[in-house]
Amino acid sequence: MNGDISYYLGFGEELGINLMKSLGCLIRSWIVSENNYTPDESLGNKIDWIRVIPFVMINLSCLLVFSVRFSWIAIGTALILYFFRLFTIGAFYHRYFSHKAFKTSRFWQFIFAALAGTSAQRGPLWWAAHHRQHHMVSDTAEDAHSPVQHGFWWSHVGWFLTKKHYHYNPERVRDLEQYPELVFLERYDILMPALLFFVLFVIGWVLQTYAPQWNTGIGEMLVWGFSISLVATFNTTVIINSLCHVYGTRPYETSDNSKNNLFFALITLGEGWHNNHHHYPASARQGFRWWEIDITYYLIKLLELMGIVWDVKPVPKSVLEQNLTQK
Repeated sequence: MNGDISYYLGFGEELGINLMKSLGCLIRSWIVSENNYTPDESLGNKIDWIRVIPFVMINLSCLLVFSVRFSWIAIGTALILYFFRLFTIGAFYHRYFSHKAFKTSRFWQFIFAALAGTSAQRGPLWWAAHHRQHHMVSDTAEDAHSPVQHGFWWSHVGWFLTKKHYHYNPERVRDLEQYPELVFLERYDILMPALLFFVLFVIGWVLQTYAPQWNTGIGEMLVWGFSISLVATFNTTVIINSLCHVYGTRPYETSDNSKNNLFFALITLGEGWHNNHHHYPASARQGFRWWEIDITYYLIKLLELMGIVWDVKPVPKSVLEQNLTQK
């Protein structure tokens, strides 16, 4: 009996082996993120169709909401995870790793990097490298996600799916590369979303087995808690790129088109005060004034009271008054 799987699939031996190797490489590319950065522009802005597959699948899986039962528990889980992931992205991927707006211990740095990783927005090095680059060239032709230069769809999602921007310039994050645990999270950035998927699967199984009267099972927890929450978190995060450089007010003259937007600030937990942020990105606070609601900042201050973070950088009075346009 032939033990080669290609025999049973009807392929020739050589073709079958090549197909299996290709499949193995494909699966490995989803599991292991290799940063093969090159300044060579030959890649251009070509879409990386291999990595588009899981992105599209997660988005399409949200349509399964029509095939699962209505569940307040699942909806509540989705909302909790939405706000939790938005906070970890905004506070740590953004304000901590990208801008060093406060300090924390190496232990908590790793914990919050891992928790932010459940958002499936790559690892902390990739996120910080691209964001630091954005601030250096904001709204110029070199800005990967400028709606002014590239339009809405490209700045919202297109750039994220290209071969060129799948990688990151390591020169931008040498300070973070010194931590092997962060490099590990970067290399295996699928690990934390997969772990969350497994946890929600187990919770769903327990609920459908031991509390069937609650109408909550594996399907409800995965569709609401994982897919819908993740897609909502992603789109809310990237509207800062695609819309907060288009709609809003500009109290400060900056070299780009960044704008403040109250609505976006509310749904992003404070990230929508984008003109403030581009005026003075070093501060942990993006809502500069008392009426500019910045929930992420309030939670950072709570962590400071708990001793988890410290040296939280405020907004200097001189910065508040500098280049104020009153537009």
